[in-house]
Amino acid sequence: MPPVPRASDVDRDNVLDILRRNSAEGRLSYDTFLHRVELALRARGEGELSELLRDLPSQAQPGPWPVRAIRWWSVFLAGIQQAWRMSRLPRLPLPRDERVYLIGRAPECDFVLWDMTVSWRHAELRPAAGRWMLADLDSKNGTHVNGWRAGAGFTVRAGDYVRFGRARFRVTD
Repeated sequence: MPPVPRASDVDRDNVLDILRRNSAEGRLSYDTFLHRVELALRARGEGELSELLRDLPSQAQPGPWPVRAIRWWSVFLAGIQQAWRMSRLPRLPLPRDERVYLIGRAPECDFVLWDMTVSWRHAELRPAAGRWMLADLDSKNGTHVNGWRAGAGFTVRAGDYVRFGRARFRVTD
């Protein structure tokens, strides 16, 4: 079992940051993340906050300096690789007009994706008060915006990363 952070290191903001980071890194599902955030906001002491992090990797990773240096270098290189891959994604331009766009594999969709992990009618992009909302249409493999599940609607803007099944795109103007 990984070591639990010391009680003096635990405060609500720190716990929320750790939960957010672990969710973004895929260690926590969206539902687990929401549940733990709710518990963190209700926590009455450091013991309850520490318990929320018990099954997550320790933030302080002790070891001899060569091990720490290699660990740091690995994380650094992984970040560069991810940034390189993300900048080379195909673009999904935001429309200029104010109508609803259907995204999926069906030929009648406005934005047709040929990936087999994309549902026939996967998602829709609709205008909402000067912004664009991306909503999943109960697809099997989900719609994600910047790693977060879109669900009934998620605001998207230029620079965001979206995923329909395994098909990934970068949103542009």
